[in-house]
Amino acid sequence: MDKAGSILIIDDEPQIRSAVRDALRDVADRIGEAATGAEGLSAAAIEHPELVVLDLGLPDTAGVDVCRELRRLLASPIIVLSARHSEDEKVLLLNAGADDYVTKPFSVLELAARARAQLRRARATVPATPSPITIQGLTIDPVTRRVERDGRQIHLTPIEWQILSTLVSAGGRTLTHQKIFDAVWSRQFGSPQQYLRVHITNLRRKIQVHPASPRIVITEPGVGYRADVMR
Repeated sequence: MDKAGSILIIDDEPQIRSAVRDALRDVADRIGEAATGAEGLSAAAIEHPELVVLDLGLPDTAGVDVCRELRRLLASPIIVLSARHSEDEKVLLLNAGADDYVTKPFSVLELAARARAQLRRARATVPATPSPITIQGLTIDPVTRRVERDGRQIHLTPIEWQILSTLVSAGGRTLTHQKIFDAVWSRQFGSPQQYLRVHITNLRRKIQVHPASPRIVITEPGVGYRADVMR
């Protein structure tokens, strides 16, 4: 895989920035650094990095607020670093626009691998005028909304199509239950997790060769779902 043009590290601890820079030196040609949320947002607006590594414990702004503003500014992947491990926090950050979550202390090799994976997914994201894509023998045409396997059309309900399209358009990123729910229904009612489960089950019955062992729509327990577009 080609190197990224630039990566931005936002962390107030010099030793952490140094460790992240060393981990990612073979991933990008340029690595910028910022010690505060304000500095990071300014650098992101000017440089438009291909990837951001964001620490939550910033001195001036809550990390989740910085994450939301970064997502407003950029389509680039955001990897969050945090010493906290709670599932609720991971869901909150994914809803704020983060693409991945690495807990401290972190493995240098794992961080580099996750950065490369996020960059691959970003480059493989379905474009604005997308061509049909194939996953596990399933062909999905975002323009005609036609889904086929072995030349046979699979008929999806409008809701099933919206869920599949939303997941595929995320380019392999995990979307929380609430993110999918908001994208498909554009309003909130009932329990997103319970409501989605029914539709995901029906969708898998139609598109998976073995619905009990799904390989296209993947469950991230307690968080949400992703489409394995890299297969």
